Formats: sequence, C-alpha cells, structure tokens
Amino acid sequence: MQFNGKTAIITGSSRGIGKAIAIKLGKLGANVVINGFTDRVLETAKEFEAMGIKVAANVGDVSKAEDVKALISTAVNTFGSIDILINNAGITKDKPMAMMSEDDWDVVLDINLKGSFLCTKMASKHMIKKRYGRIVNISSVAGAYGNVGQANYSASKGGLIGLTKTTAKEFAPRGITCNAVTPGLIESEMTEILPEELKQKYIEKIALGRYGTPEEVANVVAFLASDESAYVTGQVIDIDGGLLI
Repeated sequence: MQFNGKTAIITGSSRGIGKAIAIKLGKLGANVVINGFTDRVLETAKEFEAMGIKVAANVGDVSKAEDVKALISTAVNTFGSIDILINNAGITKDKPMAMMSEDDWDVVLDINLKGSFLCTKMASKHMIKKRYGRIVNISSVAGAYGNVGQANYSASKGGLIGLTKTTAKEFAPRGITCNAVTPGLIESEMTEILPEELKQKYIEKIALGRYGTPEEVANVVAFLASDESAYVTGQVIDIDGGLLI
C-alpha cells in the first residue's frame, strides 16, 4: 500500500488510535492533516516532522461547522487536495442512563456523530470533483452491541454505522467508498489506569487473550483507505480480538 501524492485528514489524531493511523498513512507516503481540540496536536505535528512525515496541524472542534471549514481549508491550502478522510474524533461521558444529563448526551453525540457528518459533507465536495475518495469511520463494538453506562457513546457509534452505509450508497457512483471499523478493547491512556483485576476480567472475554493496539487498528484502516480496497464499501469490520464471537 502506497499513498504517495494523496492527502489524508485524520480527526482526533493527537494521540491514541488517531495518531497511530496518521503515522501509518504518513509513513506510507501520505500527506497527513491532523486535528485535535487542544494545542497538543501541534506537538504531535512536530513529532511527525521529526519522522519525515509531511504534516499539517489543525486545532478545532469537529462539532462546529466553522472549525470543520478551517480543517478542510488547511488540507486544501497546504496540500492541494483531499483524498482520504478518517473520522476518528470522539469522546466519552459515561454514566448510567438515569443519571445522564442532556449535556452529557448532547456533547457526545455532537462530537462523535455530528462531527463525522460535517467532516464527510465538507470533504466529500472535494472528493466528488476528483471522482475519488476513501472515507473510514472509527465506530466501536459498543455501537453494534451497546454497553452499560454508555447510552450516549453507544448511540453515537451506532449512528456512525448508519451514516457509513448511507454515505457508501450515496457516493459510490462518484468513486468514493466509505467503510467503518469497530475496535474492541484497545490499549490506551484510559485502559492503562484500570486496576489489574479489572483488566484481567476484560481480557478473559477476548478470544486472543489480550488487548489490541492502536497500530493494529491502523493496519486495517490503512487497507480501507488504500486503492487495494476499491471494491469494499459500506462494510463494518470488527477489530476486537474475538471479543464478540
């Protein structure tokens, strides 16, 4: 897989899965446009430059249309095109449903789902002109199967699966594919601080007997973003080590 000359936007890419995806695509030759809420994304850009990756950074909130316009402009003004969009930005605000506030619900749905809609709508305008594009949405196993204490997160990720299938149908005649991946338990800053007993409890449910890594998610995303996946669209691929089999 080679991405020389192609430009990829990866939202929520200052750390974790998004950062791993950006590194993967960048090392395979893509121009990468990374995005995050805070100036941390600017530090990540410096790391990428030290690796020899061609990168531009954007600080912005994907749930706000003006910020998304600025993100799209960063990509086009810096690299001249948009070929790949990875909708990865997401947050959690976990609570039992009976205790969940409207604000808890709204902010998660706005960033995780509305943000993906806005980015897809605006980036696709540039893809349509080229009659080429790859869109990959980062959903979650929670979106397909639900999770206690995550009504907002599960709804947002389930909505992302529906958005994926509709996007695939609408844009297929224009040479644009859209797929989703649903990671399971992946090593992250959040999982690192879990008590050892709780980690073991989760691991016992996974057929492969371990957490996944952000790099393993990035490997699948890179395929879906590549020309090798030209006949794959509207699909939802679990990356969960056999958690749900």
